[in-house]
Amino acid sequence: MSEKIAVLGAGSWGSILANLLDENGHDVSLWSYKQDQVDELNQHHTNTHYIKDFTYSETLVAYSDLKAALKDATTVLFVVPTKAVRSVASQTKRALAELHTKPALIHASKGIEQDTYKRVSEILAEEIPAESRQSITVLSGPSHAEDVAKKDITLVTAASTDLSAAEHVQKLFMNRYFRVYTNTDVIGVEIAAALKNIIALGTGALHGLGYGDNAKAALMTRGLAEISRLGASFGANPLTFIGLAGVGDIIVTGTSHNSRNWRAGDELGKGQSLEEVIDTMGMVIEGVATTKSAYELAKQRGVDMPITTAIYQVLYEGKDIREAISDLMQREGRSEF
Repeated sequence: MSEKIAVLGAGSWGSILANLLDENGHDVSLWSYKQDQVDELNQHHTNTHYIKDFTYSETLVAYSDLKAALKDATTVLFVVPTKAVRSVASQTKRALAELHTKPALIHASKGIEQDTYKRVSEILAEEIPAESRQSITVLSGPSHAEDVAKKDITLVTAASTDLSAAEHVQKLFMNRYFRVYTNTDVIGVEIAAALKNIIALGTGALHGLGYGDNAKAALMTRGLAEISRLGASFGANPLTFIGLAGVGDIIVTGTSHNSRNWRAGDELGKGQSLEEVIDTMGMVIEGVATTKSAYELAKQRGVDMPITTAIYQVLYEGKDIREAISDLMQREGRSEF
């Protein structure tokens, strides 16, 4: 059954998800605050800053006017950087009040808000109250926009405390190359989605330094262990972290050139400063801000996260990467579990 869906955020992931939904037969409006990007999408059906050599559906319409993009939408998908979620959600609330609509909300953003340590679903719930929305569902998993654009096989999870809402999202997105599973562990899915970017920075740095597959596998495995510990402290289901949102996303983000977090880590490993990496990347590197939030959360909750701590020290305290690795390797021996 076709729906009117508004996708907020026209970066690589937002625009490709919008295109997928359009191809699935839905009436999709794509919002960006950048007028030149909107013009390019509508006139040339391209989005070259984010996805090169890809042509979007001619029926996908982009808007720079948020209220126009939201008009008649029964579902709203947020795919903006975490630092922009609260602002865009606040604007969305005002527009929905003027439009007298109450859509279901989905988000595919991966991060934790600075200072408040809020997950994205918590920000949405605060900014768009229950009387202005239906459910809130998280869409996450091992999924690079570049591969979805090629119609490569992709599996993700839709998580909501309301299982029927997750099943609704499952039906919206499912097709022959994009498969969606349901989950009710919103906490676990969001924490895994955010913190895997920290580990991707680390595996990228190992690559940049010239380390091999053994080191990268070790970092991903032990990184997942500390992500699981933090998630469990919030009541997350431990099984979530061995699923698509956990180990699946760590594998794809921690090993691929398509991952901007991996690429950022790679450049750091090759000797660039964090400022140089941020300046040249041209896109948001979610893992940088998330490292700070996770480090502070771990201290606050008394959770042992040595890898996150080491990456924090490199990013924010200027510690030499090789010294950080040496210190990790020389920690006192302990049981794996």
